[in-house]
Amino acid sequence: MTIAKISDYPMPDQSRLPQNKTNWQLDPDRAVLLIHDMQRYFLNFYDADSRLIATMTQNLEQLRQWADQHGVPMVYTAQPYEQPAEDRALLNAMWGAGLPASTPDQQAIISPLTPKDGDVVLTKWRYSAFQRSDLQKRMQNWQRDQLIIGGVYAHIGCMVTAIDAFMNDIQAFFVADALADFSEQEHLEALKYVSSRCGQVTHTQAIVASTMLELTEQWLYEKVQKLVEEEELDPAENLILYGLDSLRIMQFSAELKQYGLDIYFEELGQEPSIEHWWNLIQSKQAAKVA
Repeated sequence: MTIAKISDYPMPDQSRLPQNKTNWQLDPDRAVLLIHDMQRYFLNFYDADSRLIATMTQNLEQLRQWADQHGVPMVYTAQPYEQPAEDRALLNAMWGAGLPASTPDQQAIISPLTPKDGDVVLTKWRYSAFQRSDLQKRMQNWQRDQLIIGGVYAHIGCMVTAIDAFMNDIQAFFVADALADFSEQEHLEALKYVSSRCGQVTHTQAIVASTMLELTEQWLYEKVQKLVEEEELDPAENLILYGLDSLRIMQFSAELKQYGLDIYFEELGQEPSIEHWWNLIQSKQAAKVA
C-alpha cells in the first residue's frame, strides 16, 4: 500500500504547541541540523500549491541559513530509488515497493534545499535516521549531542528519529513548523508525543532568536572602530576619511547578512558614516518586523 494523496492543512502555530517536559537550551556548538526525507517523491503526495509545504520549506531554508551562520553540521536523509525487496523487508508490507526504480529523479531533495558541498546525505533504509547509518558515530566524532529535526513525515520517520535520539542520549529538538504530515491530527499527535516522551518541541523563530545578537548603535560604533582601527570616531563623518576601503565595506555587508539584514555594498558605500549605517540597520529591522 503506497501513500495516499495528502490534503493541505494549516501549519500549527505557536499557540497550538504542546507544553514540553524538558527545558533544554539549544547550543549551536552541540547541535546538528537534520533535514529529513525532503525528496520529490514524498512531497509529490501534496498538492503542487500546498501552503503547508511552502511554509515548511521556507522554515527549513531559514534553519539551514542559521546552521551555516553558526557552524552547525547539516545532515540530510534520502531514500534510494532502487530498493531490493530483501532490503526493504517489512516496509514492503506497510508501504509497498518504495521509490520507483524507473524514476530516479524522484530521489532528489527538492531544489530550495539541495545539499551543499560538505553536507552529509545519509541513505535512509528505515523510519529512524539512525538505523543502518553512521549518524550516531558522526555526532560522536563531532562531539555533538543535540539534533534539530525537520522534514517529512512528522509522525513517522521524524518522530521515530527523535525517539532514537533520546535512546542514545541525544537531545532532540522537534521543529513544529518545519515538519509536515499526512494530516493535521497526526502532525499534532507527533508534537504531543515528542514533547511528553522523548524531546523538546520548538519552532523556527525560537531557534533563530535563541542565538540572535541584539544590534545596537554601540555595537555598530565598536564594529566600525575595528574596521578602521581608530579609537575616536565622529558618527557623522565619512568613514573613507578614516581609511575605510571597499573591501572592508563588502566584508561588513556580508557580516550583516549573518544577522538576517540584506544591506548591500552599494547602500553602505553611498554614504559611509556610522549615522547613515545605523539608520539603514534600523530601517531593515523595522521592515522585518512589519
